[in-house]
Amino acid sequence: MEQPILIAGGGLAAGSAAKTLRQEGYDGPIRVVAAEHRTPYLRPPLSKEFLKGTGSEADLEVNPPGWYAEHDVEVLLGERAEQVIPATHMLRLESDALLPYSKLLIATGAQPRVLDLPGAHLEGIHSLRRFEDSLGLRTELSGGGRHVVIVGTGWIGFEVAAAAREYGNDVTVLGRRTTVLRQLEPALAEVFRRNLEAEGTRFRLGAHPVEFVAGLSEEGVAGIVLNTGERIAADLVVVAAGVEPDTALAEGTRMAVRNGIVTDASLRTGVANVFAAGDVASSLQPFTGEHVRSEHWSNALNSGKVAAKAMLGQEAQLDIAPYFYTDQAGLSMEYSGYWQLVRGAQLVLRGSIDTVEAAKDGFVALWVRGGAVVGGMNVNTSRQQKAIKALIASRATVDLARLGDPAVPLAELAGI
Repeated sequence: MEQPILIAGGGLAAGSAAKTLRQEGYDGPIRVVAAEHRTPYLRPPLSKEFLKGTGSEADLEVNPPGWYAEHDVEVLLGERAEQVIPATHMLRLESDALLPYSKLLIATGAQPRVLDLPGAHLEGIHSLRRFEDSLGLRTELSGGGRHVVIVGTGWIGFEVAAAAREYGNDVTVLGRRTTVLRQLEPALAEVFRRNLEAEGTRFRLGAHPVEFVAGLSEEGVAGIVLNTGERIAADLVVVAAGVEPDTALAEGTRMAVRNGIVTDASLRTGVANVFAAGDVASSLQPFTGEHVRSEHWSNALNSGKVAAKAMLGQEAQLDIAPYFYTDQAGLSMEYSGYWQLVRGAQLVLRGSIDTVEAAKDGFVALWVRGGAVVGGMNVNTSRQQKAIKALIASRATVDLARLGDPAVPLAELAGI
């Protein structure tokens, strides 16, 4: 009997891989092992549309509810994968059940970082990674009138802050560093910070919690003691301090782990017939020659597709520039690019970022290294990403004067 292809994970990479296997003509058995009691679903909306109540639960599904049964894909819900046994091609579950595999895809994603601080166990302290996390937060935020504190100044923290303010809550964002959105130059990052401040969000930079304090009930959080010695009110806390890749399945095997499970460009690990995709994988980028772990939607979608094709013996590589998007308080942004090349590259702006109002009118930021575009971000300007991605992929030398001229269409520069 043919052994199944196993997919361990319940996110976009897992759902994308299962769909691609069927699209590519594989008619053998497929099993998806999902730790949550849900078929694979999208996580980006959990801090965006779904949290704000503008997106539905159905919108989260990677594949329609009936797709798995219609395509003879078995989904084991509420089953956490615990151990890979390469010698016997077995995957051990938390229940101690053993599942055989012909090929195995590890798409276990990442887990939120936990703050090891006094009072971190108190009710009212949240992280945001799962459907239940977002649903619970939405319920608590939607009534308004709460003292909400966000710990973290990354994209998730900003999106939650925007949603909390829209619901009418008092919002403070704490940041250990004196700058925000560390992937961006300070001038660009300040656009997003000033925008949230204009909506009423307060920022305390260079400040971080050292203790969470209970109220009179001694169960729920009521305040936070900061590193400055100050205590601030907080009856709802969201810890958005980043994530750690869930690499437990690599333990005890020959799979290398360096900020994720290390793979080649086709997402093969160091163990035969075992692949990794999505947030858990640190994959070789053909464009840069470096291993990179990406936590964004596009990576999960495309790495699931590439892994599926590679498991079928096809020539496939993950060679698409990382992409992500955000929507927060009237700013809609899309970004494509290679972080390691963008850092320190020349910045070319189309439009103004001098004020929040000017930024909301729309602008494009492009990063140039060695005469070629290596990254691009468009804010409140539609239909720019296709040209930006084409410019990056072409590696062509660009005319900087024309690149910075808003009158010259990017599509013309990209030759599309």
